[in-house]
Formats: sequence, structure tokens, C-alpha cells
Amino acid sequence: MKNKVQLIGHVGQEPEVKTFGEGKKVVNITLATNDYYTNDKGEKVEQTEWHRVVAWGKVAELIEKYVAKGKEIAIEGKLTHRSYDDKDGNKRYVTEVVANDILLLGK
Repeated sequence: MKNKVQLIGHVGQEPEVKTFGEGKKVVNITLATNDYYTNDKGEKVEQTEWHRVVAWGKVAELIEKYVAKGKEIAIEGKLTHRSYDDKDGNKRYVTEVVANDILLLGK
């Protein structure tokens, strides 16, 4: 088995682009995926999950150039976990998908 994630969803915010020395780029986006199920009353219920996605290099450049809030995309990557200390010294944990491929969908 290997760590592989595939998601299709809509971008929830404008891509956040950061450029490092020598022009290296990283992009952060959120991606909303929807799932549907029928509850005990027979009603169809929509459930939305939000995913943090980070992309580097060529994938980041593609997202910067072609992706905007609301755009439907498919991404493939791996699930990662990291932690950091916030400004108050509290340890925070983050789970995100590091994208290594993107497919533009819709119009």
C-alpha cells in the first residue's frame, strides 16, 4: 500500500501563493467535496467536507495560473500531518493533502 489521495471538488477560496528564493512557489487552497446519503426519515442529505491542499513547483504554477474560487478540480497527492506552535505557544496539528497532480474540470 502507498499513501495516495484522490479528490474531486470545488475550490473554496482564491489560491494563496507564496514565492521563495529563486522563484520557487507554494500554493495553498481549500477543496470542498460533497457526499450524499439518506437519513432515517428517508430524506437525502448532503454532507460537505473541507480539505486543505498544498502544492509546490509546477503544480503550484498551474493552480496559480488557472484555478480560482469555485473552480472544480481533481487532485492527486499524499496525506501529510504536521504540527507547529501558534503565537500563544500552543501546539497545533494540521492534516493536509500535498498535491502532485491536478486536473481542471468543468468550464
